[in-house]
Amino acid sequence: MPKTQYYTATTVDGFIADENNSLDWLFAVEGDSDNPFAEFFADVGAFCMGATTYLWVLEHDALLDRPLKWADYYGDVPCWVFTHRDLPRIPGADLTFVSGDVRPVHEAMTATARDKNIWVVGGGELAGSFADAGLLDELILGVAPVSLGAGAPLLPRRIPSSRMSLGKVEQRGPFAYLTYQIGPPA
Repeated sequence: MPKTQYYTATTVDGFIADENNSLDWLFAVEGDSDNPFAEFFADVGAFCMGATTYLWVLEHDALLDRPLKWADYYGDVPCWVFTHRDLPRIPGADLTFVSGDVRPVHEAMTATARDKNIWVVGGGELAGSFADAGLLDELILGVAPVSLGAGAPLLPRRIPSSRMSLGKVEQRGPFAYLTYQIGPPA
């Protein structure tokens, strides 16, 4: 059965981006040759991200000047971007800009993904909205040996341990990968 998954890298102190919404800390981690992203993404039929994540990817990879890089990363998998503002569109990318409740968007993504998984890229607030609605099935964390002290939190809300069940722990290079199943809200 397809799952809705929040798959992300995080620091040991629980941040997914630094105070400037940058992921440069992640790319500075040495020894990350055993990255499972390609294996994970092969099972993704639709994905979504927030505006801050979209803008970071857009700027970091100069996607307006080099739009084919988007296809290098994500192929033709459709992406929904949650935003309340007008954002530039990457030429050739299958993007849908949305706002509001995650439930109707999840329904559309599920129909599009068919029998494949849905990936909630980030940020933490967006993933938390899926969890609040009972639509997040799995949390996959690549915990990096880095501490930032401040930044964008992994999940800026309380999700009690009664909703989480540890399913898998593995080491890949310097990262500890933790997979939790997420139950519905009480």
